[in-house]
Amino acid sequence: MTSETPDAAAAGTWQLGDLTVNRIGFGAMRLTQNGAAFGDDRGPHDRDRAIAVLRRAVELGVNHIDTAAFYFSPLRSANELINRALAPYADDLVITTKVGPSRGPGGDWPAWARPEQLRGQVEENIRQLGRDHLDVVNLRVNGPAPIGEHVGALAELRKEGLTRHLGLSNVWPDQIAEARAIAPIVCVQNRYGVGERRADSEDILRTCGELGIAFVPFYAIAAGGREAGADLTAEHEALLDIARAHDASPAQVRLAWTLGRGPHVLAIPGTGDPAHLEANVAAGALRLTEDETRRLTALGRADG
Repeated sequence: MTSETPDAAAAGTWQLGDLTVNRIGFGAMRLTQNGAAFGDDRGPHDRDRAIAVLRRAVELGVNHIDTAAFYFSPLRSANELINRALAPYADDLVITTKVGPSRGPGGDWPAWARPEQLRGQVEENIRQLGRDHLDVVNLRVNGPAPIGEHVGALAELRKEGLTRHLGLSNVWPDQIAEARAIAPIVCVQNRYGVGERRADSEDILRTCGELGIAFVPFYAIAAGGREAGADLTAEHEALLDIARAHDASPAQVRLAWTLGRGPHVLAIPGTGDPAHLEANVAAGALRLTEDETRRLTALGRADG
């Protein structure tokens, strides 16, 4: 790929409700620590470096940041880093947060939030980010059970103005329909990437496109590495061949394939490394051929 300064606008834009975002965004999960996210052996990232990465992301045109109050490590909180780095916030910056999981100060995971506890989680995100409302709140779902009561609770908070839009994370097809019967849904975040996606992923991807809902994959680069990040020693030869053909990294090819799955697909790669940030944003300008796309799609491993 070229050495020109990357621009997140190169991948195009999408609407999250009435909010326009560039399709290359930034995920804050890995911003707070070295090592696996949420791992017991994690150590905090350098604070100044993390703040510099966030500011550089915005300089490169990133205007969609994904975060959550439960993204923290010893001494570091993703929300508070975002607040420190970017407040007062630009008018076009969209911050998406997640609620549902609850995490204790020591990193433990108590029971999933009940509907009546979601208000507290939303208010905590607002406090940490230093805002008076949230742009988008995603309900992170814990299994295929009904979610109507939780969506209903968030819909009430939307009516109160505490959040502008609602989304879903880690959901099943029936849950999307259930949620949409209660309130408008602007995005769905599910695990999806080359060689790492659920058996129903293509159906959900297609449904979101038909409904005008953004599909926002997580682990698009990390794939099977998930919270630990990508295993660069285990890349498939086909992916490596395509990367060499474009003078790109395997991570950039993964992002380009992801964005190529539809104009409604957004990418939220995360990193605490400035060089990785620029490479991720540059991937928005990478265009794969139809044959390359077919080869990568064939690597898909669908599971439950």
